[in-house]
Amino acid sequence: MRQDRTERSGERARSAAPAGASALTRSRVRLDQPRAARRRLLPEYDPEAFGRLSERVARFLGTGRFIVWMTLVIVVWVLWNIFAPKDMRWDEYPFIFLTLMLSLQASYAAPLILLAQNRQDDRDRVNLEQDRKQNERSIADTEYLTREIAALRMGLGEVATRDWIRSEFQDLIKEMDERRLFPGESDEDDR
Repeated sequence: MRQDRTERSGERARSAAPAGASALTRSRVRLDQPRAARRRLLPEYDPEAFGRLSERVARFLGTGRFIVWMTLVIVVWVLWNIFAPKDMRWDEYPFIFLTLMLSLQASYAAPLILLAQNRQDDRDRVNLEQDRKQNERSIADTEYLTREIAALRMGLGEVATRDWIRSEFQDLIKEMDERRLFPGESDEDDR
């Protein structure tokens, strides 16, 4: 049985190989290409599309419009089944069919609302994570700028300011004036 299965898989691989390939490569299964899709018994659906639909339904169920329409349907249902001719009524007084329909609507509405809330929680979680990362980047940028400003302030302490240069020039001018007025004294002072 096992040998029969391996022979069949080898035949499939050989038939899928190109005509000019050697016997060794024909028997190998190609790993660089995806497998052929398997048949499924259940129909496939797009979970994202289903989630979007559930959100739209949940959003509608949370509106005043839905409450008004639901109330109108129930009022018309009850009035029709009370005042309509007997042969045209479909749900007599205890309104069991109406109760069944409302229960059915509620049994579908609750999971759809929960699904929409879960999707919203996922979006909120992603947004919070992005906000947290942005805040971390902002804090890092602020700390960097703070260090740069502190370095600039320290550097400015060593830079000659206008007042300091002015005072140095004034001292030099005084010294030059003294040397011009008293040329011999300043030479003796230097010795």
